Amino acid sequence: MIPQHSITSDPSINISEISENACDKPEEACGVFGIYAPEQDVAKMAYFGLYALQHRGQESAGIATFNGHYVHQHKDMGLVSQVFNETILEELVGNIAVGHNRYSTTGSSRKVNAQPAVISTRLGHLALAHNGNLVNTIQLREELLQSNVHLLTTTDSEMIAYAIAEEVNAGADWLEGAIRALHRCQGAFSLVVGTPDGIMAARDPNGIRPLVIGTLDSDPVRYVLASETCGLDIIGAEYLRDVEPGELVWITEQGLTSYKWNQQPQRKLCIFEMIYFARPDSVMHNETLYSYRMRLGRRLAEESPIEADIVFGVPDSGIPAAIGFSQASGVAYGEGLIKNRYVGRTFIQPTQSMRETGIKMKLNPLKDVLYGKRVVIIDDSIVRGTTSRKLVKALREAGASEVHMRISSPPVTHPCFYGIDTDTQDQLIAAKMSVADIAKKLEVDTLAYLSWEGMLEATREDTNSFCSACFTGDYPVAIPEQVKRSKLMLEKATV
Repeated sequence: MIPQHSITSDPSINISEISENACDKPEEACGVFGIYAPEQDVAKMAYFGLYALQHRGQESAGIATFNGHYVHQHKDMGLVSQVFNETILEELVGNIAVGHNRYSTTGSSRKVNAQPAVISTRLGHLALAHNGNLVNTIQLREELLQSNVHLLTTTDSEMIAYAIAEEVNAGADWLEGAIRALHRCQGAFSLVVGTPDGIMAARDPNGIRPLVIGTLDSDPVRYVLASETCGLDIIGAEYLRDVEPGELVWITEQGLTSYKWNQQPQRKLCIFEMIYFARPDSVMHNETLYSYRMRLGRRLAEESPIEADIVFGVPDSGIPAAIGFSQASGVAYGEGLIKNRYVGRTFIQPTQSMRETGIKMKLNPLKDVLYGKRVVIIDDSIVRGTTSRKLVKALREAGASEVHMRISSPPVTHPCFYGIDTDTQDQLIAAKMSVADIAKKLEVDTLAYLSWEGMLEATREDTNSFCSACFTGDYPVAIPEQVKRSKLMLEKATV
């Protein structure tokens, strides 16, 4: 039995088509959450876990719970706080919960594509939440259709769920079925899979997207799964460790067991997770990302110094790097922009005059702080350059005498195929223009990016253990030509 609770929404609306005030950034990955805790209110804990992971996807949210062989689910378009309420959560009973925040990558932004994907098998239902993107989607879809699988959505996540179901229906148990299905998948995938018997988590052999394990203070120990450690913190769970690349963990009443489903893992964590996507209070490599981002700013000041009166970051993602830049350069740190933190996605189109100054919907300059000052503005990246240009214009109108821009990552020259919604290559400003030409287009006095080497060295980890394909075009997982042609429009750029 799968009770469906629905909030009225228009499935024909495609948020990705609303671009006038779209963020000039690579859009977020998805957020996944899972919990095995028979004595706890798992639906409410999943709600708060997704609430902490809201930055990873704002288009839809969903939770599925298992109460024995009964599955309850609710998912809809919107933010977590819009999709769920107390009444809905009370109906999501069980001892296992799987949750998902979605930003669409494969599959458009429609209610039918919201996750978790719930599929029926001979052993009961499974509920799958996926962060990442497969690169062999076309091949896998053809295989499933040839097996007479009736696909309801356009997402690769549903295909992974059906691949598991197909193996289970052929006689495999949950564990064997999942491992067989994972071998059919190529690309980036961090998965949480709920079943009547337990909950699974798995990562692709490169571990491109993050996934962590936490524990609840209980006897026996109960386990929590989340895309980032901030999803553990909010419910009081303690970080245990990461799910390793090429690993599958199986959590039941007997505890947690680990399986290396791929024998040749090669860690390639997405470096943009560390630069921008993950929350600054999330922990990677035994430190918060706030610390890493401050080091990016220090390195940026060393590589591209400038005489100025004040340095500030584009809220919120540019702030840690701006503080680091200030510490290394001696340029005073301050606030030059105030962010309206209540501006979300809206279907209401602004007037033409508002569009021309649309940046002020989210960011407003402090005129008395900026007037007559030589300013350094720090941002984590530039994708299309449209927002950056509006921002520079707003700073000059506020009275800044000089505007110098510094970017705490290298130029983005290539699209991502692993779960980040970047533009096609011909829309990436750094793929078409030199840094000097970008500076002219943005109308800044100077522009400098952090070096590729500086970005990786600041991790203080093995520099070969990261995916930086959006800066280099060197993709760790081979991209099929048909998929590659959909985004790669230009010649390969160099860093």
